[in-house]
Amino acid sequence: MDRNLALDFVRATEAAAISSAFWMGKGNEKSADQAAVEAMRKAFNVIDMDGTIVIGEGERDEAPMLYIGEKVGSGKGLKLDIAVDPLEGTTITARGDPNAMSVFAAAPTGCLLNAPDTYMNKIAVGPKCIDTVDLDASVEENLHAVADKLDKPIDEVTVIILDRDRHEEIIEKIRKCGCRIRLIRDGDIAGALAPAIEDSGVDILMGIGGAPEGVIAGVALKCLGGEIQARLKFRNEEEKQRAKKMGITDLDKKLNMNDLVCSEEAMFAATGVTDGTILKGVQFLSDGAKTHSIVMRAKTKTVRFIEATHKFEHFPDY
Repeated sequence: MDRNLALDFVRATEAAAISSAFWMGKGNEKSADQAAVEAMRKAFNVIDMDGTIVIGEGERDEAPMLYIGEKVGSGKGLKLDIAVDPLEGTTITARGDPNAMSVFAAAPTGCLLNAPDTYMNKIAVGPKCIDTVDLDASVEENLHAVADKLDKPIDEVTVIILDRDRHEEIIEKIRKCGCRIRLIRDGDIAGALAPAIEDSGVDILMGIGGAPEGVIAGVALKCLGGEIQARLKFRNEEEKQRAKKMGITDLDKKLNMNDLVCSEEAMFAATGVTDGTILKGVQFLSDGAKTHSIVMRAKTKTVRFIEATHKFEHFPDY
């Protein structure tokens, strides 16, 4: 994948982040999400790629743009599968909570798992803990394995997990091990990335989140050299049938990194909307805004943090 595309992709996440950040704390999830979607979709128009949305604004929703199957880009460049979450954390943004961001991932056509809109059980670690954890192992086994690999006491291991009722049992087990916990309301893409970011203070992600978010996180972790294991967790028979129609034959398969993204020619970009574990949120200035983004390539494992200042008289200027 052309490295020059990286900046184009970041421009798209920057535009979505700034547009949605206007709605931070205003209690209006729909308007925040709509602003992000419209800004990102407009930014795609000038990117030289022949892209197809494979993860976007809802598998079942009749979204007007960034819907599954929509063609994006100028049509002149590489054929790419595109996975986006223009605003990962609509509730976060509406509340003004941390870890909302605009997210983009891409890989050559046919290289991203077409994940149905269902749940996914996940475990993710950074580069130092590759081949250390197993989704099918117990909570205790995985935490002690991470502690041993990182050469730290078990009570210094930090687990990030969504704050959900379904996680009561696993949270209790984590606490019995003596580990530290960072509970997050939403934003499990950011949560999955955190163990692979050196200074995030997080060692492992555990728990059940969204399946589309799991695929996007898989791209990011491939770029970062981390590891993710996952398994689809269906809520009903309808979701199983939709998964089969999307080409998933083994519904109980333990998915590894290559099942989620099977190419080194993958790229990930994200821009913070609100301050978070990895990225700072949008800061509004007297005549513009400042953004903080991350962009990565799987092939080179290059990670770039980009801080940019945007003048409103030129925004959006792609």
